[in-house]
Amino acid sequence: MTDEELRNLISQTLTCRIDQRENCNEKMTKFLKRCFYHSGQYNNVDDFLKLDSKLIKEEEGRLSNRLFYLSIPPNLFVDVAKCASTKASSKTGWTRVIVEKPFGRDLESSKQLSTSLKQYLTEDQIFRIDHYLGKEIVENLIVLRFSNLVFEPLWSRNYIRNVQFIFSEDFGTEGRGGYFDNYGIIRDIMQNHLLQTLALFAMETPISLDAEDIRNEKVKVLRSMRPLQLEDVIVGQYKGFSKDGKTYQGYTDDPTVPKDSITPTFAAAALFINNARWDGVPFLMKAGKALNKRRAEIRVQFRHVPGNLYKRSFGTDLDKATNELVLRIQPNEAIYLKINNKVPGLGMRLDRSDLNLLYKAKYRKEIPDAYERLLLDAIGGEQRLFIRSDELDAAWPLFTPLLKELEEKRISPELYPYGSRGPVGAHYLAAKHNVRWGDLNEDDS
Repeated sequence: MTDEELRNLISQTLTCRIDQRENCNEKMTKFLKRCFYHSGQYNNVDDFLKLDSKLIKEEEGRLSNRLFYLSIPPNLFVDVAKCASTKASSKTGWTRVIVEKPFGRDLESSKQLSTSLKQYLTEDQIFRIDHYLGKEIVENLIVLRFSNLVFEPLWSRNYIRNVQFIFSEDFGTEGRGGYFDNYGIIRDIMQNHLLQTLALFAMETPISLDAEDIRNEKVKVLRSMRPLQLEDVIVGQYKGFSKDGKTYQGYTDDPTVPKDSITPTFAAAALFINNARWDGVPFLMKAGKALNKRRAEIRVQFRHVPGNLYKRSFGTDLDKATNELVLRIQPNEAIYLKINNKVPGLGMRLDRSDLNLLYKAKYRKEIPDAYERLLLDAIGGEQRLFIRSDELDAAWPLFTPLLKELEEKRISPELYPYGSRGPVGAHYLAAKHNVRWGDLNEDDS
C-alpha cells in the first residue's frame, strides 16, 4: 500500500487522549506524517538494505534510534532479527527488537529461539512482550505488597490458605482457531500471562526496583516450583449450545479447527512453590474461552481465624468467615478486601462486606492500554516488565512434560457448554486441595 493508504488506515482507529484544551487534530496530523509504508520480504537482505536507506533519508541526520516490533508468526522471528540487525541497525543510536509471544511451544523450541536470536542481538536488545505485565493492577501488585505494612507480613503460608489466578473470556476462537489449535489454552494463557503474574505475586522483596533485581526474584520463584503433574490438571473444550433461539458454535464447529481436535480451550491447574514462604500453599490457575463472563483476577484466600468466636454466626461453612483479597485485572479494575462485619441492629448478625477500591470511581483519568505502557518502556530501554531468557528457561520445564503427556496420550478434554462456568472437573480439582473457586459468587461481578 502507499503511505497515504497506510495513514488512512491508521486514522480510522487513532485516538488522542490529552488535555481537551490542546489542539488534538494538529498533533494527529503531525503523527500521521511520520508514518510510512515499506514493502519487502522478511528474509530478504536487499529489502532490509532498502529499508535502511529509507530510514536514513527520513531521519535527516538526527540521532537514529530504531525499534523493530515483530508482531509476526514465530517462525519468522529469527529471519527478521538477522536482517534487521545486520542490515538495518542504527549507526548512531540504539537498535531494539520487540518479540510477541508465543516464545516457543516447549522448553526445547524456546531455547532454540533464544539461542538463534542471540546470534544477532544481545539480551538487552531483546524485549519479549507479555501485555499482561503492563496491566494497571499487575503493575500495582508490587506497590500493594511492598509499600503497605498491612499486607507484607501476611504474604506467606502462615496467613494465606490459597491463591487463585482466574482468566475467562465470554467468546470462543471465532475464526482464529487455526492459530489457537496449534497452541491451546495452556500455552496461550497459563504458561505466560498467569505464570508471570504468579511470579510477581510470590517473589521475595527485590534489592531495588531495577529491572534486573526484579527479574532475578521472579526467576527464583519459577525455579522453586514443582513441574505440573497430570493429576493436578483438568482440561476442557467448549461445545455448541443453543439458548433462546440462538445457537453458539462449538470449538470443533469452527471451520479453521480440525473436527477431531482435542486441543484444550479450558484448563485448571494446581501449582506449588517449594520454598520457605509458600510451602504447601496451593496456587490455583484456571483459564478458558467461551465461559459465562469475561474476567481476569487474582484472589487471595486467607486462613480461618483460630478459635473463631463467631463461628455460630456462619454455621458450618467456615469459608464464609475467611477474608479474601481480590485484585480484578479486567474488566473494571478494582482491589477489594472481604471482611466480616456486624449488621447494624440490636442482634448479633454478621455478614461479609467489601472494602472496595474501584478504579473508575476513585480515578477519573482513563487507564492507559497495557501495550501503551510497554511500548513506552521499550523506547525508554526499561526492561522491568519484559521477560528475560532465563525466565523462559525456568518457566517452560513446569509445563513441557505435562504438555507432552497430554499430546502423546491424546487425553480427551472434558466438554462444557458455550457460555457455562466450564467443566465440572475444575471443581473437583479445587476440592482435592481443600479449595473453593472464589469467582463462583455472582455478587463479585
